[in-house]
Amino acid sequence: MADAAIELAGINKSFGAVHANRDIHLEIPRGTIHGIIGENGAGKSTLMSILYGFYQADSGEIRVNGKPTTISTPNDAIATGIGMVHQHFMLVQNFTVLENVMLGAEGEALLKSSIAKARSELIRLEKEYGLEVNPNAIIEELPVGLQQRVEILKALYRGADILILDEPTGVLTPAEADHLFRILAQLKDEGKTVVLITHKLREIMAITDNVSVMRQGQMVATRKTSETTVEELAELMVGRRVLLRVQKDEGKPGDFKLSVKNLTVKDSRGVTMVDDVSLDVRAGEIVGIAGVAGNGQSELLETIAGIRRAESGTVLLDGKPIDVTGTADPGELRDRGLAHVPEDRHYVGLVLPFEEYENSILGYHDHAQYLKGPFLDIEAIRADARDKIEKYDIRPSNERLKTANFSGGNQQKIVLAREIEKDPGVLIVGQPTRGVDVGAIEFIHKRLIAMRDAGKAVLLVSVELDEIRSLSDRILVMFDGRVVGERDGEASEGELGLLMAGVERQEAAQ
Repeated sequence: MADAAIELAGINKSFGAVHANRDIHLEIPRGTIHGIIGENGAGKSTLMSILYGFYQADSGEIRVNGKPTTISTPNDAIATGIGMVHQHFMLVQNFTVLENVMLGAEGEALLKSSIAKARSELIRLEKEYGLEVNPNAIIEELPVGLQQRVEILKALYRGADILILDEPTGVLTPAEADHLFRILAQLKDEGKTVVLITHKLREIMAITDNVSVMRQGQMVATRKTSETTVEELAELMVGRRVLLRVQKDEGKPGDFKLSVKNLTVKDSRGVTMVDDVSLDVRAGEIVGIAGVAGNGQSELLETIAGIRRAESGTVLLDGKPIDVTGTADPGELRDRGLAHVPEDRHYVGLVLPFEEYENSILGYHDHAQYLKGPFLDIEAIRADARDKIEKYDIRPSNERLKTANFSGGNQQKIVLAREIEKDPGVLIVGQPTRGVDVGAIEFIHKRLIAMRDAGKAVLLVSVELDEIRSLSDRILVMFDGRVVGERDGEASEGELGLLMAGVERQEAAQ
């Protein structure tokens, strides 16, 4: 294929007994945006890691621009014109944008000269591709959307003509995702080739020219995007028909399970993030909180969960107070029937170097079922973990595997299984399907609806409006730390979007 930027022929890769890639054949035309989709654990990221030199294939051939190429390290990939933007950014948080872009590619013996040339080139790239970001800004002070731009600039600075993006919108708001797509379209117009790994079918339909589908380590189909549908792609990914809309009966709300009154929370800088917020969640209902990320939703959940202290306000769990301004403790709240699925599974939900079975009991390790006298009953814990793995279809089905080696979606299932299987009366959950494939999304949504139907109270935060609208019985919208409106689950995306933009309730209703 003369105009192919990338050709993979007969690629195989195993990790012990796990055959991650099986005889993969793939051709990616030059100057196109090519999507690669599949369930979590289907082998997408492994395949792209082989192309970028993180892993070496056990067998098979890579051709770049028609030439057989050996890629043993990321430096080999970069020298070949391949760049990669990872799902979890590879940036030094206390370095500036310019320092991160230069890192490893300083070039000149005299650093001062190198810095001047790098600054000039960085400014050129920013203007050419619409990737404006302050070169002097410190990475940790930038929102994730701008951090992602820095990752793209790093790749372009190193001369990438082929750009791989792994789940690039997993940490972006809808507006940031739209801006990213405009950037990718411009890169394509400039002759770059973009490989997009994602689980979001709507994004595939919106931005790609072609899409390849992986399932259980194999490449099962490649389609022109204009000649396929979301329904066909979902079925190819999972191997069966997938319900793309949540099916649920009308809720039957009961007694108040969680009540928040006049809650105010400040961050470490003293900035008010939650401003006099009040809400209630009843047994047998899901209350969704919509809003652009950064408008206080995260701080609200963390305060209710006992992780963050409030300045003022009250929170009642089953009519009894939680001391959110003082001694609230996550362990005590778990014992009182409140479970928490955090937004950030890596930093709050899991200990990645731990094995799966160890993470499966975090926070519940002192429960009697996991103890033998004063000691942990390891066999009982592992048996319990195997039950959860089967029930939640966690892949690979190995409770002894380190949690860092599971895909993001399967890591999310580990957290959800741990919290839901304790049968809490109240579940607060942040971004339940972030980085999760379409089959797992369907599974997670069914679990949340089943909790509601069993009389549990669920408080849900998500930046995905479709998710909020399809799951919630009532929807609250937060803007600038305040609840600016309440709607039922039938509210339109446009109406909610106005509220998310800060339009007052009365204006949005007109």
